[in-house]
Amino acid sequence: MRGYVGLDLGAVSTNLVILDEKFDIMGEWYFRTMGDPVASVREIMKAASQLLEKTEVRAAGTTGSGRHLAAALIGADIVKNEITAHARGAIHFFPDVRTVIEIGGQDSKIIILQDGQVTDFAVNTICAAGTGSFLDHQANRMGITVDELARLAATSSESVAIGGRCAVFAETDIIEKQQRGVSRGAIAKGLCEALARNYLSTVAGGKRIDPPVVFQGGVAANLAVKQALEKQLEMEILVPEHYRVMGALGAALIAAEQGDPGRPSAFRGTIIRDMEFSLRTFVCEECSSMCEIVEVSDGSRVLGRWGGRCERWVIEQ
Repeated sequence: MRGYVGLDLGAVSTNLVILDEKFDIMGEWYFRTMGDPVASVREIMKAASQLLEKTEVRAAGTTGSGRHLAAALIGADIVKNEITAHARGAIHFFPDVRTVIEIGGQDSKIIILQDGQVTDFAVNTICAAGTGSFLDHQANRMGITVDELARLAATSSESVAIGGRCAVFAETDIIEKQQRGVSRGAIAKGLCEALARNYLSTVAGGKRIDPPVVFQGGVAANLAVKQALEKQLEMEILVPEHYRVMGALGAALIAAEQGDPGRPSAFRGTIIRDMEFSLRTFVCEECSSMCEIVEVSDGSRVLGRWGGRCERWVIEQ
C-alpha cells in the first residue's frame, strides 16, 4: 500500500496518522508526550510499525510545537505550523468550515477561514485557564480523573458559577463551593462552562465566529464543554470523528499535496525504533541576535538544527 504519514508532536500529546492514496485514515495513534518527546516519537512509531512496514510512504509531514525535532527524527519531507495543519485537517472533513476551535492540553487556538484559506487566527499559550490543563488540574484537585469530570459535567442537571479567568482563582472558588456542600457534578459542569467562557473571551475575543464551526483537539471529547460553547455561541458545533489527531491528519495531507512526487521520501520508517538520538543546544555568536540553536544527531551525523533567524545552521535534507 502507498500512503502518507503525519506526525503532530506537542507538549502534552504525540499523534500519528497514516493515510492511503485516497487520503482515507488507515491508522491513528495518540500518545502522551510525558516530557520526553524523543521517547514519545520512538514509541508511537513502534506502535505503528505493523502498518508502516506494509506501507510505501510517499511523503511525511510534521507539525506541533516539536515539529522540527519530529522532522529530524523521522525524516519528514514537509514541516508546517499548527495553524496550517489544523485548518487543513478540518477542511478535509468539512470543506465549508469557517471557524476552527482547537483546545488542547497546553494551548488553544481559533482559526478563521474563508473559501478554504486561513484569514485570521489567535493562539493562547500563556494562561492555562483556556486549555485542557485547566480541567486536568481541577480534576486532580477534586480527586477524580478528567474523564470522570467530563462525565459528571455532562450528566449533571445543575451548575454553579466558577471563576475561570484564572486557574489559581478557580481552585479557590472550588474549595469554597465544596465547603458549602455543592455537588461534584455541579462543580464539574461549572468548570466546563468556565473553560468555554474563558476561551471565548480571551482566545476568541474580538473574532467573528461564523458557522460551520468545527471543534477539535483533546478537549473536544468533553461533551459539557461542547454544550457550553454551543450555548454561549448560540450555534451548532461540529466535532470530527478523529478530533484528537486533526493536526497530524493535516500534516499528512499537506505532505501529500506539497511533496515532490518525483523525489523519494526522506522518511526513515520503523528503523528509528532502534536508533539512538542525542540533543544539544548552543548559542550562535555570529551576530547580535545570539540565536539559541538546537541540534539533534544519531551519533554519526547531524540530522537537523533549528532555532536560528537565518539559514546559517539549516541542514538540507
